[in-house]
Amino acid sequence: MADPAPDEILPERAIEDDVYALRDDTIRMIRDAVETDDRDALVAALDPLHPADIADLLEQMDPEPRHRLIALYGTEFDGEILSELDESIRSDVVSSLSPEILTEAVRSLESDDVVDLLEDLQEDQQSAILKVLERRDRVAIERALSFPEGSAGRLMQREVVTAPEHWTVGDAIDFMRERLDLPEQFYHIVLVDPRHRPTGHVTLGKVMSSDRVTPLMELSEPSFRTIPADQDEEDVAYAFNQYHLISAPVVDDDGRLVGVITIDDAMIVLSQENEEDLLLLAGVGDESISDRTMQIVRQRFPWLLVNLGTAIVASLVIAQFEATIQAIVALAVLMPIVASMGGNAGTQSMTVAVRGLATRDLTGSNALRVVRREVVAALLNGLLFAVIMGVIGYLWFGTMMLGVVLGLAMIINLVVAGLAGVLVPLLLGRVGIDPALASGTFVTTVTDVVGFFAFLGLAGVMLL
Repeated sequence: MADPAPDEILPERAIEDDVYALRDDTIRMIRDAVETDDRDALVAALDPLHPADIADLLEQMDPEPRHRLIALYGTEFDGEILSELDESIRSDVVSSLSPEILTEAVRSLESDDVVDLLEDLQEDQQSAILKVLERRDRVAIERALSFPEGSAGRLMQREVVTAPEHWTVGDAIDFMRERLDLPEQFYHIVLVDPRHRPTGHVTLGKVMSSDRVTPLMELSEPSFRTIPADQDEEDVAYAFNQYHLISAPVVDDDGRLVGVITIDDAMIVLSQENEEDLLLLAGVGDESISDRTMQIVRQRFPWLLVNLGTAIVASLVIAQFEATIQAIVALAVLMPIVASMGGNAGTQSMTVAVRGLATRDLTGSNALRVVRREVVAALLNGLLFAVIMGVIGYLWFGTMMLGVVLGLAMIINLVVAGLAGVLVPLLLGRVGIDPALASGTFVTTVTDVVGFFAFLGLAGVMLL
């Protein structure tokens, strides 16, 4: 097979932010090194980069040049790169690594990163990685994988610094100095009772700034709270954001400590949820930039099919007024304006509602107030645009009554759009359907149907 053209090995990328490491000259050096199989030049170019930047680099590349870069990079491959990779290409990258390199890469990862990595791999790849781990680590990872997907048990890391609740600051400092296997990063010392149940935690800052004789329990943070291992990771992320947590211990059904979740993991979940909601609102699911063409087709087709069905429903409404449209051709010109304005207004209300549901700011207790606010706002906007479009309709076609019909239809559709934009997400959430996924289709259908029906219905009554 012929070597790929230079531009196919790695795309040029214009970077204006100097903080971001993947600058044009760096990309060019990496591309040239891969083209010429110059391992020393490749290592020199990649060595200053953060694993997240190298992961970005791999995600931008086509499969063949990506495999060439990984093979050339060889033993320098850092396990952190695997944890930073997009889920869609992790399996492909793991398949490109030799068993020896994969072993070293995985051994350098924290337990929560290994769990996150294994979740997205095929069974044979999972087995291969588990085999290279030390027995203690393998048992811990397998136990974490036994928790439900998307739960705190999957999100937590097993490495926790604990201390008996009767210890003093001096005891804790001496213990940490003697211990060789402290986690790479941790924020709290978790205090436990004789049954290994967490009873509080102390920040490292408090430990370092207090006298050695100070009991640790006196320094315990008031924000301390435990997280059940089976709790949904979305609820975990919400708790971290709501209560400004830095880390929180995870407990099993008996209340015993099994791990800890840190703020970086919780923020990743929040970021993923925000990204997921954004993609779902557009009807593209968990699609990523590195997906293949047929994957994109399969993911987008179902919702495009649903949209086609709703568009046919709107067309059936229009067909009921065929005689009215034939009698007044101007209606065909103005119909899209009413539908478009209603669709945009509905999308605005819907986006606010979906976001409110995701952040739990929109609840059953304040739903009525939010609905009332959206309806009043839509009514006021409707009145303003009714005047504007009424004048435009009159000046355009020279018929005062046509402007009145257009204005009234605008008011009706904007009010219905504001109402549907809130009620549809609420109702979908009540029946267990993700509001971010399905709201857009239904809100658009409502505004199209109501808009066409109101405009053409009023025209049939008032103009014929």
